Order: sequence, then structure tokens, then C-alpha cells
Amino acid sequence: MIMNNKYVLKILILFVFLAICGVYSTAMAKVYIDIDAPGFQQFPIAICDFQNKKTGTSASSDVNSAIADDIKNYLDMTGIFKILDKKSFLEGVEPGYPEKIRFPEWTAIGADFLVRGDLTVQGKDTVADSRLYDVARGEMLFNKRYSDAGGNTKALALAIARDILMALTGDAGDFNTKIAFIIKRKTGSDIYSMNYDASGMGNMTGHQSIVTSPRWSPDGQYLAFTSYKKGRPQVYLRNLKTGSERTVASFEGLNLCGSFSPDSKKLLLTLSKDGNEDIYVLDINTMQLKRLTNSYSIDVSPTWSPDGQKIAFVSNRSGSPQIFVMNADGGNARRITFNGKYNTSPSWSPRGGKIAYEGLAGGRYQIFTVDEGGGNLMQMTSDNADNEYPSWSPSGRQIVFSSRQGGRSRICIMNVNGMKTRVLFESASHLVMPSWSPSLK
Repeated sequence: MIMNNKYVLKILILFVFLAICGVYSTAMAKVYIDIDAPGFQQFPIAICDFQNKKTGTSASSDVNSAIADDIKNYLDMTGIFKILDKKSFLEGVEPGYPEKIRFPEWTAIGADFLVRGDLTVQGKDTVADSRLYDVARGEMLFNKRYSDAGGNTKALALAIARDILMALTGDAGDFNTKIAFIIKRKTGSDIYSMNYDASGMGNMTGHQSIVTSPRWSPDGQYLAFTSYKKGRPQVYLRNLKTGSERTVASFEGLNLCGSFSPDSKKLLLTLSKDGNEDIYVLDINTMQLKRLTNSYSIDVSPTWSPDGQKIAFVSNRSGSPQIFVMNADGGNARRITFNGKYNTSPSWSPRGGKIAYEGLAGGRYQIFTVDEGGGNLMQMTSDNADNEYPSWSPSGRQIVFSSRQGGRSRICIMNVNGMKTRVLFESASHLVMPSWSPSLK
């Protein structure tokens, strides 16, 4: 019995020790780069080809360089890093760990951070050891091992890129996300989706009709949208796990889909069943409907703030389409856009505070952002294309939008400072209404 008590005491001491270490580790966690700071510039990072370890079966040189190239591509997608050309590297890379790194030679080529690693094939497993260094401090930030039973080096590269981003910014980024959008063809339109890296494109609906306004639920379980599949606009809710669909709004007149509430339990709608286009909120479980606006104007495109306390929407109550913000119960509506005669498609940043929208400027639609109070207006795009339908990434650091010019449509992603635009998909068909998913498991 005494031995049992001593054993229990040792276990309790061990748990306390581990808890203290955990708290200490969390308290000591450091964000190495502030990507939200004013005047943000991309951070130079050098990524070396991975090397063969002496143990196990050596991977081919092509595989070693391929995993490094994939890490580069994933980090480049974030818009945060400036990837240095390996032709500029002054220091050679020798296999083995611990490795001797001549940090001044990496500083000389402008690197702030350095990635090195080893790759080994062990039976059917591919194992990667990856190390991240802070060049200026001359210190290692992490040394981690990754494995994939199927030899999928892209999956390894993605995991490494995600950990690099987390180590440097405290944020895992938007790698595990999808973007839904509509392809309009002569035969009809449907919702498609693709991954953040432009892979895995697939059809989400098979309506071949007029389909609009795809909206992901924040918990990733549902996609809501409006479809004319049965000859008139109805709002559908699609279960993304089972593929089943149900109609949640089929009133007389217009039924348009808005955004989900932050807890995914409610859905904003624009309905004209009472004679005018007004905004309503639908409880998805009880199907109870509540009217939020009641005016002679047209009120459309409602979107919730990330804290669920406010709703941004479009109204022509001031004479032209403008962005308004109201309380979640429909009270205290106030106009926040005053530049331009046509502003629509609001999208609220997951970080709060800012709203992206499209506005007519110089005869073209461009993407803007504005604070929820109406200040700090910024024009994000300014080319000769029509740039429309902005939607924020879950991290709040990128915006996806559709762009059309010269008979070609594109789904594009840009950083929130308007820089580093990346074309996700391009087609002669009309691509519209992109919607960014939450982070998916």
C-alpha cells in the first residue's frame, strides 16, 4: 500500500512537471515574423534540396529536389515569403546531422530563414527530417521528422510547409481549405471546388441550371446555395459528407442565399415573399424565420461578422447600391461606403474589423476593403479586368475573387495588401462567386 502511494505520488509529480513544462513552452512560444505589420515585405527564405541519409534506402536525387520544390511552391502560395534561387547559394549542403552551417554565407545572399533536410526510404515508408533555421540569430527553430506510408512526398512537403508557417507566424495558414465557385456555361451553371493549391477540382452540384451564391458553413458540414433547378429560385442546403440536399427556402418570389452564422446554426436569406426584397434569418434546425429589415428599398447580400454581433449587407436605400452594417437583430443600420455609385458583394474578414467588397471604379469593377465603421478605404485591384465577388481566407490574410478580361475568366487569390496575385483557375467559361471554405479536416 505504501509502495502504491509512492507510485501515485511520483505520477502526480510527473504530471505537474509536464504541465509546468507545457505552460513554460507556451509562454516561450515566439512569433518570428509579423506579417500584419504596416509596410510588410516578403521574408527571404532559402530551401535546400533534401539529402540522402546513410541509413535506409537512399531516395533519388529527383525526389530530393522534388520535395524541396514542393515546399517552395506551398510557401510561395502564402504570399509571405520570397523564395531564394538555389543558384545563389554560397554554401554547399553535406549529408548528416548535426550539420555545420556557415550562417554568414546565408546572410550574404539575403536569407532570413533556412530550410534543410534529409530523405530516406524505409520499406514502403518515405521519411523526411526537416530543420528550420533563423539565419540572423544563428539558431535552429525546429527539427522534425515526417513519414508517409505511401511515399507521397507532396504530402510530406505540405506538412513541412505548414509547420514552417506555424513556427514563424503562429498561424498554420490556409493549406487545408477549398474554394467553391460557379462555372456558367450555355447549358447551365453548377458549383465546382478546388483545393488551395489548385488541385482536386470537382463538381459539387449537378443542377445544370442557374446556380448562385455558394456559402460554406463555418463548421465545414454544409454548403448553401440558390438554384433555379425547379424553375424558380430556391435555397438548398447540401450535406458535404453525405451529398444529400434539402430545400430550406422555397417561398413565393425571390429566395437568395446569404452567409451562415459563426456557429453554423443559422442562415441569412434575402426573400421577397412579403412584397419587397428584405433580409431574414433562418434557424436551420427549427426552420423558424425572422425578418431583419423592413423597408421599401432592396436589401441583399447579407454576411455575418465573425463574432455574430453584426451583419453587413447591400441596400439601395440611399439611391444606389451601397454597403451597410446593422446589428444582428436588424437594428441600427448605417451606411459605410460613400465613394462610388455601385458597391456590392460584401465579405467580412474572419479577423473582424474589415469588409471586402466590389465597387465600380473607372468603368470596371474592382475589389476594395473598408473598416466596419467606414474608415480606411483601400482599393485592392486596379487593372483593366472586372474583379468581383471577394471572399476572405480563414486566416484573414488572403482574398479570393473572380476576374474577367478579354473573354477569359479567372479565379484569383491575392494578399490582403493587394499584392502577390495568383491565378487559381482560368477558363473561357464565366467563372463567378468564389467562396472560401473554413479549414477542413
